[in-house]
Amino acid sequence: MRSPHFGQGSNSANVRRFNERLLLQALRRAGQASKADLARLANLTSTAVGSIITSLIESGLIEVTGRRLEGQRGQPASLLRLDPRGAFAIGVRLDRTSIETVLVNFAGHMIERRSHDMLLPQPAVAQQIVQRDIHDLLARLDADERNRIAGVGVAQPYNLGAWLRELGLPADTFRAWNDVDFAGDLGHALSLPVFSENDGNAAAIAELFYGCGRQLDDFIYLFLGPAIGGGIAIDGDCVRGRTGNAGDFAVMPVPPSRLPSAPQPPGQWDILLSRASLIALRRHLRYCGETVENLADLEVLIARGHPAIDAWLDDCVDALAPALRASLCVLDVPAVVLDSDVDAGLIDTLMQRLRVAVAATAPEARGTPAIVRGTFGRDAGALGAATLPMFYNFSPRAGILMGASAQTLEVSHVAT
Repeated sequence: MRSPHFGQGSNSANVRRFNERLLLQALRRAGQASKADLARLANLTSTAVGSIITSLIESGLIEVTGRRLEGQRGQPASLLRLDPRGAFAIGVRLDRTSIETVLVNFAGHMIERRSHDMLLPQPAVAQQIVQRDIHDLLARLDADERNRIAGVGVAQPYNLGAWLRELGLPADTFRAWNDVDFAGDLGHALSLPVFSENDGNAAAIAELFYGCGRQLDDFIYLFLGPAIGGGIAIDGDCVRGRTGNAGDFAVMPVPPSRLPSAPQPPGQWDILLSRASLIALRRHLRYCGETVENLADLEVLIARGHPAIDAWLDDCVDALAPALRASLCVLDVPAVVLDSDVDAGLIDTLMQRLRVAVAATAPEARGTPAIVRGTFGRDAGALGAATLPMFYNFSPRAGILMGASAQTLEVSHVAT
């Protein structure tokens, strides 16, 4: 596989690189297509497309899958698709209550995973776990496939040592994470490029690259995990902000919860994660006398229709709907994508209630965007991490056209 081109390069080389990625995106969205289809979808000339397609086939990134026989005159058109073996990536999702490491191919299919449902340990212990799991996954690939590793992605909540009171987590374990560059240490240990992002941004990037982004370029993304994560997609790219915390819905100010299980905030306002999060749901179930040790326990209670879940849903929507409406007033996107670590009917119910609540807060002359279900469920975080090397190496981001300065910006996301 040709490595991504960073650094100096002529404008024509940058345009060529951008067009290569544009064709890869068009093929990813279409599933399979002919050269003529791709020229139309990418708005490029047939000559330009033919040259790029030849190069991408030689690089092993796309392959010919057959010929279109129906409705054609003359020579049947060859059909192309992404070659699943064209590239591979590893994703590491660190969360406050779990560690996941996955191996994916160029088509976004998960080949294998390692999961640890546990309170996040000290950084050195987590580093040992992740490195061992990565070596195990790399052993699944042959020598040629290992040469096609695009990198490792790490997705984790920023500020892991913050908001411990709201989340009910031990300070001695999590405060140690404030002084650690986990992705950088992992990159040095592996001698592989390591791309690091906020976990909400990473999951949003997975939706852009392999999920709803095949039809939508603009959306708000929300993920209900131990806390609530988020991301913003505009013009087919992820909005990161100055510190990478754009779309940090978890810390939006909200009124305090009315649930008896909720700790009272020190001031007039609370933050969204204390009400709209699976930790808040677990806390309320435990207050009501239930034992909830893991996600499986939580899904059993959801499927049973425990009344405490209904009470939490009311409280969650009461906080989430106005926060979402405020975001929509600023961003003006056509859709909100909602996903979660759990299911058993919880997400469908939450989406239904959220649609009603957001519509009820719509100001005059303003509608309500579509609220749609995310693509990946509990795999979103790990797949989002694995998508980071794919996205930064193969997505037609506008910065490519700007030359060396833009490429330096892109490299700044990589710990080496």
